[in-house]
Amino acid sequence: MTFTDIPQGDLKARLPGKLRAFLELARLDRPTGTWLLLFPCFWSLALSQSASPRLYALFALGAVVMRGAGCTINDIVDRRLDAAVERTRGRPLPSRRLSLAEAVGFLGVQLALGLAVLWQFNRLSLELGAASLVLVAAYPFMKRITWWPQAFLGLTFNWGALLGWAAATDTVAAPAVILYAGGLAWTLGYDTIYAHQDKRDDVSAGIKSTARRFGHDQKRPVYAFYLLACLLIAVAGATAGADWRFQAVLATVALFSLLMVRRWSPDVPSDCLKRFKANAWIGLGIFAAIVAGTHCT
Repeated sequence: MTFTDIPQGDLKARLPGKLRAFLELARLDRPTGTWLLLFPCFWSLALSQSASPRLYALFALGAVVMRGAGCTINDIVDRRLDAAVERTRGRPLPSRRLSLAEAVGFLGVQLALGLAVLWQFNRLSLELGAASLVLVAAYPFMKRITWWPQAFLGLTFNWGALLGWAAATDTVAAPAVILYAGGLAWTLGYDTIYAHQDKRDDVSAGIKSTARRFGHDQKRPVYAFYLLACLLIAVAGATAGADWRFQAVLATVALFSLLMVRRWSPDVPSDCLKRFKANAWIGLGIFAAIVAGTHCT
């Protein structure tokens, strides 16, 4: 049986073929990545203690749209590499369910929607949002030139920690920068787990990753990434004035993270996918910690 991360036999199977392919291209059937993009935004909004419900709604919409746009860019650039990897060869472009022209047109629609969302923010947020497009466009090429594409993904996926603070306060302060660094470490952890799904195919395809870089030392670096992430997020919370409840809930999240890594089977692709998806709960736990430490009186 071919291993794939595309959900099979779900409600989207009832959709027309082209619509289903566009849905898969934007990963709307796989929401974990959207949550992982969204939570750094929500962390920053909550930690700023200045965000309105409107900002939360705009960031939620923006995360869905821009995660889809990022995946579309990635699949356009990687369409030939994806055809060489078991997990990804069934995606819309390598399987030729969509043409390159259709994917590019769809990308244009998503970017226009993303710009419409970004236009609702202040000028500093607009500038930061525009700057993030450089990271989004460059990321797909990183797996060809560095053993650390997961670090570049971290720079890209956690940009919302800076953008959220800027949207809420019209500044970028130390807690946001530290939170951004913590998010980067978190992404190094979860995306290294994710990369282990493809490490055998990646060798023949010439794809670089931290999963290959660390070789047989599979778990120790991932433990370190999660510990560093929790430490930096703890510092960010303390810098922003979060109380003891933040630290207490965050300690629980850290314990959950380490137990997850302990139970992880790096050589079993289905377990790698399972542990990767569990990071949505880690992101939610960190958000709960920030809310507990800043909004509960």
